[in-house]
Parts: sequence; structure tokens; C-alpha cells
Amino acid sequence: MSLHPTDDRFAQTLAGQLPDGALRRAEPRYLEEPRGRWKGTSQWVALPRSVEEAAIIIRACNAARVGVLPFGGGTGLVGGQVSPDTPAPLIVSMERMAAIRAVLPDENVLVAEAGAVLADVQQAALDAGRLFALSLASEGTARIGGLLATNAGGVNVLRYGNARDQVLGLEAVLPDGSVWNGLKRLRKDNTGYDLRHLLIGAEGTLGLITAATLKLSAIPAASGTALFTVARPKAALALLALARGQLGEGISAFELISRQGLAFQRETLPDLRHPWESPPEWCVLIELGLARGLDPAGALETLFEAGLEAGLVSDGIVAQSEQQRQDFWAIRERMPEANRLVGAISSHDISVPLSLVPEFIDRGGPMIATIGDFRINCFGHLGDGNLHYNVFPLRGGSKHDHAHQRDDIKRAVHDLVHEMGGSVSAEHGIGRLKTGDLERYGDPAKLAAMRAIKAALDPNGIMNPGAVLRR
Repeated sequence: MSLHPTDDRFAQTLAGQLPDGALRRAEPRYLEEPRGRWKGTSQWVALPRSVEEAAIIIRACNAARVGVLPFGGGTGLVGGQVSPDTPAPLIVSMERMAAIRAVLPDENVLVAEAGAVLADVQQAALDAGRLFALSLASEGTARIGGLLATNAGGVNVLRYGNARDQVLGLEAVLPDGSVWNGLKRLRKDNTGYDLRHLLIGAEGTLGLITAATLKLSAIPAASGTALFTVARPKAALALLALARGQLGEGISAFELISRQGLAFQRETLPDLRHPWESPPEWCVLIELGLARGLDPAGALETLFEAGLEAGLVSDGIVAQSEQQRQDFWAIRERMPEANRLVGAISSHDISVPLSLVPEFIDRGGPMIATIGDFRINCFGHLGDGNLHYNVFPLRGGSKHDHAHQRDDIKRAVHDLVHEMGGSVSAEHGIGRLKTGDLERYGDPAKLAAMRAIKAALDPNGIMNPGAVLRR
């Protein structure tokens, strides 16, 4: 079904239904995305302050068959927040719906509007003596609505799960403009289909999330951080199994880091403090959060000794201060920054079954070498099988020199992932970047069901047209 662009006539009609300032010309920041691959075409942006205003906007767009482009913090990496090739949609930014509506520490619950920045939600939880465990590098700008729409992951998935695992209820405007008042605070609610999980991860294609009831957790009484050197990913995986046997749910994060990534940081980020004279081939960053009375530093030392005895680790550094802990985490969190400065030819957010991670890494390098001479930076969340597998030109080269090889690299990586029963999108979503991958690798029955759901809830196809499912 054809859509109409957001022209000045529609904008003027809609403006008459909204308070002053709720509709304005789109600034360049609404038309860009971090990787610079697409440029949006929208001319107008709506900025509701309430779910009622959001409903007016969606209802008007549905009636006029004008596309809606939900916009959070703009940090997405797969192009879900821009629309370069559809009739100019209306951008609906949630930035003015940023309130923390309620904090209920006795229930371990926080209710936040979709425009709330993740760092602000984390701080509101801390102020109440609780933890909101979703954590990722863009938490200073990413907003709750976008994080839920993409089912974001981050560094704490091993212990606390993905974004969807930290949500009890949602408030959302559906494509016809009706409001779903689903902000329940229940852990148990078996009353039919779970619309919460349908909207989470749908990337704004089935409705506009306006608020969420979020799960909080107890703040670990004591935490500890360490960097352990391992010879290869297989040893890192065995170390993870050893750590789980000793520490159970006390492991908050278990991150795999390669020498190539550390070399990129030394090349581009000279201010970053590394604890090694010569970077190791592989290392893991381990974060523990333990209950009162337990000693995380001692637990990490015991783990190191066991790993050393088993031949899994060769060196280890346990953070002795908060500053050193922050320095360790900066190495992991600034890895994407160094990658951007070097310039990747092709970047991949993939996952494979945990036991197959070492095999994927072992097979991936020789496979890429058949296409050409490249550098590979493989790092990520080993605890949940999510790797960021990025391919770069040799030193002195430019990614633009290899633009003709990008598709071949991407196809090779994704074919191997698919062969091993993995996913070509682990935590960033499909957006516009991976619609073709979804069609190539997705299960036919699942795709048919997805299209049927989209058609049923959004028959006019107004919600984020072209994202996830090709128009």
C-alpha cells in the first residue's frame, strides 16, 4: 500500500491538533546515523510530551497514510532511525517524554518514559538503592524506547539478560492510534498473548513505545574486576565454565578481547591506559558482583590460580582500585571508538552457540584470507556467544580501497554464522541494513508469521516503513 510524504499541508493540519512547539522542522541530527551510510529525507519532526499527544500524532498519520519514524537517541547501528528511500515520513522523537514516573524499590520496579536516557534511569535506580542492569557504551545518549525497540544487549547479558528480560510492562501507541495501557508491575500475568514481547525488538514497526515498567535488582555488595591473559578463545571458554562452577551467578560480565583490538587502541587512542608492556594475543575482562561478606578480589585470585593450574591462563591482573577498574573497562568500552578511527571494511554483530565460538574464530580468519589480506578485530560478550567480528584493511590502507569486497566479506561471515546455527544480528537489530540478510537466512515460517502480524496490526504500513521487513 502506497504512503504519502509528510508535506507542509499535512504538517499544518497536524500542528493545529497539538500544543505549540510539538511540531517543527527536522534538524540535521534527526536525519543522520552513526555510520553515515544513510541520510534521512524527513522534513518534519513531532515531539509529544504525553501519550495522549503521541496518540493524536499516530492517529493522524494512519488516517493520512503518512509514514512514522520513531526516534530515540539516534545511536542505532543498522539504520532503523532514518528513512532514505520511502516517502518522507514524520519523525516522532521521544526526547520530551523523558520522565521517571515512579521508583518502587520495595518492588524492584522503576517506571520510565521512552525518552529517558539510559544513564538517567541507571542513576534513578542507584538513588533508590537499586540497580538497573542494562549497560552499554552509548548509555549516555541511548533512550529507553529505542533500547527496548531493538532489544539491546550490552555487557551484563550474562547475568541479567537482554533488554526484554528487564521489562515487566509497556505503554504504547498502536498503529491505529489506540493506546495500550500495559504498564503492569506483575511478575506473573498469563492473560493471553504477551504484547510486551511482541513490541520489544520490533524496532518501531508495530507501535510506538511511550513508557516501560522496568525491573530493578539489588546492587552487589562487593564487586571485582580482572584481566586474565589466555592463549586462545578455546581456553577463554573453558575459563568461563570454570568461573561458573566456582562463582555461579556472581559473574556479571565476561568479555573477550583480541590483540588486534588492543593494537588498534594503541594506534588511535594514545591516552588509553593499558596494563601490559606488550598486549596479549587474547584476554578476558571479568566482572564479579557478590553478596555481602564475600570477597571478589579473593574470588578472582582463586579463579586465576585454578585457571593457571588447568593451563587456561598465563597472566592476570586484579583491579586494586576503582580507578584501575575504570581503566580496565575503558579498554573494552572504547573498542568501538578505535574501530571507527581505523575504519572497518565490514562490521558484523553476530552470535553462535557458545561451544562453537572458538571454532567460528578459528575458521573465520582463513575464510576471510581467501578474499584478501585484512586485519580482523574479534571481540565481544563471550558469556552469551555474541561477537563483534570486524574486518579492516592492512595498516596504511583505507576501507574505501576495499569497498568492492565488502559484500563478499559480509556474505562469507554470515554464511558461516548460519551454517553454525547462529544469528546474523545478535544485539543491534535488523533496521534497514539487514533486511536482505533476514530474508536470506530467516526461517520461512517465521518470516511469514512476521509479515502476517505486521499486516494485522499495521495494515497501512505506516510504522517505520522499510525497517525489519522490506516494503
